[in-house]
Amino acid sequence: MCGIIGVLDKRRQNIDGEAIKHALSMMNERGSGQGAGYAAYGIYPDFRDYYALHVFFDNIEENKTAFEAILEKWGTVEHQEEIPTHKSNVKKVHTPWRYFFKPDHTLMSDSSSPEDDIVMHLVMSVNTAHKGSLIISSGKNLGVFKASGWPEDVADFFGIQDYKGYIWLAHNRYPTNSPGWWGGAHPFNLLNWSVIHNGEITSYGTNQRYIESYGYKCTMFTDTEVVAYLIDLLVRKHGLSEKMAVRALAPPFWEEIDAMPEKERELNRAIRLAYAPAMMNGPFAIVVANINSIVGFTDRIKLRPLVTGERGDRLFISSEEAAIRRIEPKIEGVEMPKAGEPVIGTVQS
Repeated sequence: MCGIIGVLDKRRQNIDGEAIKHALSMMNERGSGQGAGYAAYGIYPDFRDYYALHVFFDNIEENKTAFEAILEKWGTVEHQEEIPTHKSNVKKVHTPWRYFFKPDHTLMSDSSSPEDDIVMHLVMSVNTAHKGSLIISSGKNLGVFKASGWPEDVADFFGIQDYKGYIWLAHNRYPTNSPGWWGGAHPFNLLNWSVIHNGEITSYGTNQRYIESYGYKCTMFTDTEVVAYLIDLLVRKHGLSEKMAVRALAPPFWEEIDAMPEKERELNRAIRLAYAPAMMNGPFAIVVANINSIVGFTDRIKLRPLVTGERGDRLFISSEEAAIRRIEPKIEGVEMPKAGEPVIGTVQS
């Protein structure tokens, strides 16, 4: 179950949220009305140099002041406001707020710490230890909007049609082994990485123990959260390319590796051995985005569907061709990627 769709415009031309809303709603039979969400890149051009922190507050009077005291310890807030919401069928159980934040690296004991590491530490600290405040989005010039509800209701609640971005991710959730709640809805985000996922990560326990050994903390009661952290670790911190990161997460079987030419065989053996605890098992289709690219891939047997297509400068990745055609009826080059093989689209510099 679950419906996913991602769109990238290679020339950074904006796509309005109305089209994404209707595309995701084409896959309502894949959801249960317990969670939906959207991630959009390029929506905050006036604050492009600041980290856009999207926060859920349980009780605005009790939690907001305490949260802002934490922010003051780590940097400065250029601007803040409640994220606008509108009347819809979504029940407002949290207050969504956004802060445009600039970390102060001199406040760290290690003054050479990159700003991304400071924000990552802030997200893990707040989401682990400060009940009543949950950071759901922490990248630059992007935002995640999610809640419990059907795709069109969540879109109407946040006014998704009012946002324009050059990359979009959208997800319609069908919870299976974790509760349906606002924080558990997709996309999941850390810094510039956002993830949507259809399926189940049966290796979650191993993956969680591995990622938490590097200082990440899983707090949202769902296996998808670990994917966002693994991608951040492998690409941002360890320097792997996105293609090699997918090889670590969904590697070829050993018999396939043994049949490869020598250089390719040795590379794949090294990645599989070095990142054995990061390997994800189970049926899944995943789409990952950052500010420059979008990546789609499935498990090594392809137990969940994934379809891609292109039209002009735009790449589409989805669970269903029908959802893509809702945005672009004249889609071209429709394909179903091979199991474990990533489909990667990048923006042009």
